[in-house]
Amino acid sequence: MGVRKREMAERIKEERKQIAFAKLNNCPTSPRKMRLVVDLIRGEKVEKALQILRFNPKEASRRLEKLVLSAIANWQAKNEDASIEDADLYIKEIRVDGGSMLKRLRPAPQGRAHRIRKRSNHVTIVVAAKNNTQS
Repeated sequence: MGVRKREMAERIKEERKQIAFAKLNNCPTSPRKMRLVVDLIRGEKVEKALQILRFNPKEASRRLEKLVLSAIANWQAKNEDASIEDADLYIKEIRVDGGSMLKRLRPAPQGRAHRIRKRSNHVTIVVAAKNNTQS
């Protein structure tokens, strides 16, 4: 293995240590409703995002608050020697994808039936440290 490849691998390993992610799969909320809350915290600092979620009345914000706390815990597990306050964590990426759909039938007039689609979603959140100095 060449010197350049080794240096590149070490740099990628250091960059990976600065980020952490958490996933929430099959959350029984429609992706559209979840994206309304996700757009409020995208790119924000973690402390501010938690405050936004704490005082948002939507049900999706409760689930996202737990997810952000999980991502912070994952980052802390990776970087045991660093403190969260010094790291200046922010939400680097947050993505909402459609999950599986439960299909139900609702009776309609004149012997017909309407299909009800109960949607779910998958949320992926990536938190990263703004300053790379470790204390």
